[in-house]
Amino acid sequence: MENKFLSKIIARDLEGLNLISACCHNAKIKIENIKYLKNNHIVLVLLDRPKNEKSNNNQYVKSICKFEFIDNVKSKNISQENQDLLLNLVTIEVYKKEKNFEISLIFSDNRYITLSTEVIEVTLEDKIND
Repeated sequence: MENKFLSKIIARDLEGLNLISACCHNAKIKIENIKYLKNNHIVLVLLDRPKNEKSNNNQYVKSICKFEFIDNVKSKNISQENQDLLLNLVTIEVYKKEKNFEISLIFSDNRYITLSTEVIEVTLEDKIND
């Protein structure tokens, strides 16, 4: 089986990150599909997201969201013990804090993950399996 990538969005600024956030609104994410590769300064998130860019968004697509140059990761109200917990992504927001950015993945039920970085470098890539 070969993976085919349908689309790719690279965000290096607030406008690009807002586009990725809009595409990922209401995405479903399992805790086990969020990985922080500390030595590589990368956070990978495998998600099932609605095809928000289409008018018929009953269709979901598997996507990978990669956050690069991440120095620190914090979470709130997310138990990492429950690997099957399904999170519903509401939005992705970014805040400037001194010389760094804080990118917040905000989920329903007052859950969130905050990523600290000096630069915005986020990639959203869709894929399908044949």
